[in-house]
Amino acid sequence: MAVAHEWYVAQYHEAAEALRAETREMHRALRSLIEELDAIDWYAQRIDAAGDAELAALLAHNRDEEKEHACMLLEWIRRNDAKFDELLRRFLFRAGAIAAEEQAASGTSATPRAADDAGTLRIGSLRAANGDAR
Repeated sequence: MAVAHEWYVAQYHEAAEALRAETREMHRALRSLIEELDAIDWYAQRIDAAGDAELAALLAHNRDEEKEHACMLLEWIRRNDAKFDELLRRFLFRAGAIAAEEQAASGTSATPRAADDAGTLRIGSLRAANGDAR
């Protein structure tokens, strides 16, 4: 299969001919989403740095168009990936702490760790596990 743009092939992690058509299409959508999100970030930075109010307003308009593009791509991804569909339905447009449902399902706490646990992996002492009381 001939690839129209040699530079695009370099973005795959495997040989393009080894990938299913669905995988290549999803790759296009994911890369496009990443590009839209990058553009949103770049516009936000340019808006902050702009010294001219009219320019800032134009840049804000452009940024918001990129947000629209990102949302449309995300919807295409949701429609074409069952796991994305499941997870987006689970996490989007919900009130409360974003991680609360995941923490409830996994049995982890939604509260920050205690100060005395800071900087540890919370696996305990290996010496105590081996009967070493040093």
